Amino acid sequence: MDLELTGKSAVVSGGSRGIGFAVADQLAAEGADIALVARDAVVLEKAAARIRRHGTTVLAHRADTRDDTAVRAMVDDVVATFGGVDILVNAAAQPAGGPVPPLAELPDDALRAEVETKVLGYLRCARAVAPHMSAQGWGRIINISGLNARRTGSVVGSIRNVAVVAMTKNLADELGPSGITVTAVHPGTTVTESFPQLLADWAARNGGTPEDIAANLATATSIGRLVTAEEVADVVVFLASPRSIAITGDAIPVGGGSRGTIHY
Repeated sequence: MDLELTGKSAVVSGGSRGIGFAVADQLAAEGADIALVARDAVVLEKAAARIRRHGTTVLAHRADTRDDTAVRAMVDDVVATFGGVDILVNAAAQPAGGPVPPLAELPDDALRAEVETKVLGYLRCARAVAPHMSAQGWGRIINISGLNARRTGSVVGSIRNVAVVAMTKNLADELGPSGITVTAVHPGTTVTESFPQLLADWAARNGGTPEDIAANLATATSIGRLVTAEEVADVVVFLASPRSIAITGDAIPVGGGSRGTIHY
C-alpha cells in the first residue's frame, strides 16, 4: 500500500528518542520531510543524523513545548523551511512507569507537571500548526496518549491521558471541516531503548529479576508479548497518511491487546 507520504512535511515533538523517534524514522522512510523537536540539543542532533539516512530533509529544532513562544517559533521555522506543515505527531511527554505515590503523598505539582507537558504541550503544538493546515485544506494531528487512560493504578497517568483523548475529540470536531483529522493512540508498556533500565529500576524497587518482570508484563497482553516502539510507529504512520481519512476523533490502542476487557 502506498501511504502517499512522499513530499509531506511532519513535525514530531519528543522525536529524539523512544516512540517519537520511531515515528519520525518511519515517516522519513515513507518519504516525508521531518522536523524533529526535543529539548536536548545533543541527543536531538544525533537522532536527526540517523534519520537523514532515508534521504529526506530533517530539521532538528530544539524547543520546549511548555513554552508557547518557543512552540510558535518552531512552527514558523518549519513553515519557512518546508513551505508548510502537513502532519503533527505529539509525543513530547515523560514516559509512564515510575513509582506511584498513594493519595496522601501525591503532590499537586506531580499533576501540574504532566498537564503542562503532555496536555498543554500537545495543545500548544496543535494550536500553532492548525492555521497552516486549515489554509491548505489538509492535515493530520496524532497525539500519543497511553493505556493508563483505560485503567487505574496511576492517578496522574490516567488523568493526563484521558485529558489528551478529550482534547483529541474536541479538535477533531472543530478542525474536521478544514480537512484535518485528529486521532490519539494508546501505547501500553512499550519496548524502547530505555526499557532495559526501566526493568532494572522496577526490579530494584519491587524485587525479582528484569527478565521475570518483562515476562509478567507480557502475560497481560492478548498477543503474549510486549509491543515495540517501531510497531507503535507503524500505526501512527498510517494515521498520518491520506489513507486514514475514515478515522478521526478516536483513540486507537496499540499495546498488543488488553486481556479480559471489552471496549466498544
